[in-house]
Amino acid sequence: MTAEIIFNYFPELTDTQREQFRQLDALYRDWNAKINVISRKDIDNLYPHHVLHSLGIAKIINFRPGTQVLDMGTGGGFPGIPLAICFPECHFKLIDSIGKKVKVAQAVADAIGLQNVVCEHRNVLEEKGRYDFVVSRAVMNAPELVKLVRKNIAREQRNALPNGLICLKGGDLDEELKAFRHRSEQWQLSDFFSGPFFETKKAIYIAL
Repeated sequence: MTAEIIFNYFPELTDTQREQFRQLDALYRDWNAKINVISRKDIDNLYPHHVLHSLGIAKIINFRPGTQVLDMGTGGGFPGIPLAICFPECHFKLIDSIGKKVKVAQAVADAIGLQNVVCEHRNVLEEKGRYDFVVSRAVMNAPELVKLVRKNIAREQRNALPNGLICLKGGDLDEELKAFRHRSEQWQLSDFFSGPFFETKKAIYIAL
């Protein structure tokens, strides 16, 4: 599947942004042959399963210029790199505890000319910076994530949504979000994107 799937859902992208998205396929195929950041069986689904999935966040918030975003556990650069392409006037820091994955994310960002991305080999426990939002394609449950990143949320507000945590997750999340009932929201990604992959996928937001 090609980058055209992205352009169907984000028609307002500039020519530069479109070209950056197009370059991702060859770059990730090349790096994935050396360092496995995407399942070998899934590399053909790079655009729907990884890039478009990451951009689910761009469907629930339009980050204002100057917004600072931390991508926790970025792996090979998701959701950080697609979001950084989409929001060139925002600043993204991508961290992961696995150094070789961070190397891939940095190499891809450099290759497509992203000026708004910094990648660091770091555990979130060691991260001291403050950000408007922490984003993640999450594997751990929401209460654990909140404990880890609460210290990294800035006080000053600049977006329509108050600062907090935005995660991409799957399945039934009602129990996980029970503790945050009055300051959380969840969206079905199938409301934005078509295809069976998105039927169980959600974006969740917790105000911090």
